[in-house]
Amino acid sequence: MSATDTAVAETTGPQLVGGHSHGEMTGSPPERFTSRSADDFAVPNGREEEWRFTPIRAVREFFKPITPSTAVEATVVADPAVSHGAKPMSDPRVGQVLQPADRVSALAFNHSEKAFVVVVPAGTELDEPITIDANTPEGSTYAHLVIEVEAGARATVVVKYTGAGSIAENVELIVGDGAKLSFISVHDNDATAVHLTAHAALLGRDATLSHSVMSLGGRVVRVAPTVRYAAPGGSAEFRGLAFAGSGQHHEARLYIDHGTPDCVSNVLYKNALQGASARTVWIGDVRIRPAATGTETFELNRNLVLTDGARADSVPNLEIETGEITGAGHASATGRFDDLQLFYLQARGIPAAEARRLVVRGFFADIVDRLGVDELQESLMSSIEDRLGFGGAAESQQ
Repeated sequence: MSATDTAVAETTGPQLVGGHSHGEMTGSPPERFTSRSADDFAVPNGREEEWRFTPIRAVREFFKPITPSTAVEATVVADPAVSHGAKPMSDPRVGQVLQPADRVSALAFNHSEKAFVVVVPAGTELDEPITIDANTPEGSTYAHLVIEVEAGARATVVVKYTGAGSIAENVELIVGDGAKLSFISVHDNDATAVHLTAHAALLGRDATLSHSVMSLGGRVVRVAPTVRYAAPGGSAEFRGLAFAGSGQHHEARLYIDHGTPDCVSNVLYKNALQGASARTVWIGDVRIRPAATGTETFELNRNLVLTDGARADSVPNLEIETGEITGAGHASATGRFDDLQLFYLQARGIPAAEARRLVVRGFFADIVDRLGVDELQESLMSSIEDRLGFGGAAESQQ
């Protein structure tokens, strides 16, 4: 029995959390409005569907153009075969995939001075991950990242965000025919930082994308991944992990657009919440268009509430426009810490604190263990244990 099975509620609508219902069915409309002009989007007031879960006061500075007061300082470690560096926004790779779906993304697209572009040449198979340490000192800025893995290439890219600065960002992932990309985004920002980022992926024929978001730091982290399939045979797997402490807001808004036959998508997001006012939001929207015959998709969200005062919102949505699919489904569950599990472990001589640590480790293990980067997996588990009180950093994010 998993830690969330104490209060499982499989649902196609809003998740019940702490006895409160969030009302009617929700989520993004199946046909989303997109534009690169910020003026085409109204200034959010918090009542819009795409913003109603987000703490507007904390992010409103990005609702209008800003003059950057800091900059992302990127340190890259990569195989010599990989090209990387800052490029003008006029570079042909910029804008191949991204179509902003909100005002912040459109502003970031138009006001970013440069894009950081990483290209893995066709046929290149990298044994070691490309790592990008993206530190942002205090202040506010825009950022744009493009990662292109050309046909037949294979790569893992790890981007780790740190620092006290706040960012409005766009990320474009281009996965060529037969290519494989494992993209891992780690948000370990300082406790006052705000990070609003839109990720847009485009998969070629028989391309494979593994997209992982690990959110631990920051005051507000809002990640909006989208994926489209340019040709049949594409496969996308989305994983997410968030551990929200008191005063932290972690939000993920996925949109998976199946418009091509014989493609696959799978989603697994897990959130843990500890401390008063800890907040997580997960929105999972999947659209299967009439032409997308043979589609296989499933999305799953699990939330573990460790203390009173925390709140998790979970909204899976599935729009199916053809009956000729391999399979489709979604599930969501939110529950408090399972006292029966603690009793079971303590009955075998394991102290209560250690038992609690083991249960939370087990809750996150199936996501962390799939990252395929040993050093990162150990680092993430260490950070999680710090938050549980087994390390020196536990109080820093509370």
